[in-house]
Amino acid sequence: MKTFLSVICVFVIAQLVGTVLYILHLHIKLDKMGNELTLHEDYVFLKRVQNCRKPQGDDVSFLDCVKISETFRELMDFPQKVPEQIVPAMQTGNPKRGASIHLAGVSTQNKVLHWKSTIYAPKDEAFSNSDGKITISKEGRYYIYAQVTFCSKPDLRAPFNVLVYLNLPLETDQLLLKGVGTYSNSVDMCGLQSIYVGRAVELQSGCTVFVNVTDISRVNYAHGNTYFGLIQLS
Repeated sequence: MKTFLSVICVFVIAQLVGTVLYILHLHIKLDKMGNELTLHEDYVFLKRVQNCRKPQGDDVSFLDCVKISETFRELMDFPQKVPEQIVPAMQTGNPKRGASIHLAGVSTQNKVLHWKSTIYAPKDEAFSNSDGKITISKEGRYYIYAQVTFCSKPDLRAPFNVLVYLNLPLETDQLLLKGVGTYSNSVDMCGLQSIYVGRAVELQSGCTVFVNVTDISRVNYAHGNTYFGLIQLS
């Protein structure tokens, strides 16, 4: 009796294994047949497109060439439509470049330092430069910076100050930045030193910024020594 039950169990297990293997084989075969049918349909479609391109008079009466041409054109245009859907998303993640300006110092006898455009430096239309004062036409958050190189002779013991002001309509000038330099013990006839100041500031449209120094005669205007600029952060 036990032997008979063992035979039955083995037979059932063999049947189950055989059934699973057969289903798996059938599934693979159906996938292969589907791919072959797809390739065959593609071949037939391309063959019809080729026949439609033949000169009139050939045996193309059974083909609806207009419909086939439209279908073929839609298939060719599809890859070009995908980027059009992606571009807007890419543009939202790529913020517009902020305005900026960088100017070099130019010799003047006024207390307010004057500036000029310099090679390879940005100068956007959001800024205007008049009599040393930079006016902003776009409100936003800006990084404002300035460097002034000056002569620190030992006999000139008075400190040299660099002051960046914000000029508002109908208001007194507001001090934004201040840098202080002292005299040097250098044996040089001049003993050049540089003062750099910078900070972020919120500016409204129409605001004006400018740079003052305590002694304009001590400023050095050699290339790269004295400059002034703004960069829009947001």
